[in-house]
Amino acid sequence: MSVFMVERDLKGIAIDDLAAAQGAAIGKAEQMRGEGTDIRYIRTTFAPDDGRCMCLFEAPSEEEVKRLNDEAGLPYSRVVQAMDLTP
Repeated sequence: MSVFMVERDLKGIAIDDLAAAQGAAIGKAEQMRGEGTDIRYIRTTFAPDDGRCMCLFEAPSEEEVKRLNDEAGLPYSRVVQAMDLTP
């Protein structure tokens, strides 16, 4: 499996809405895993000053990550393959 980064522009989002979006991503990943898609939410990093948000997912393909976000109703500007360098 590969890691994919989802880039979002969430300038002006309220913290409660950000938490709800994160919960939607986590919940949708769990639902998709239960349906047989090997996908996992890893984490989100948010820069409140400019609204940049980066979410990491482990998944078999970019298309599955896009499907997760589309079905969860989460906006994104692009999805790219990434490397998670967390020690």
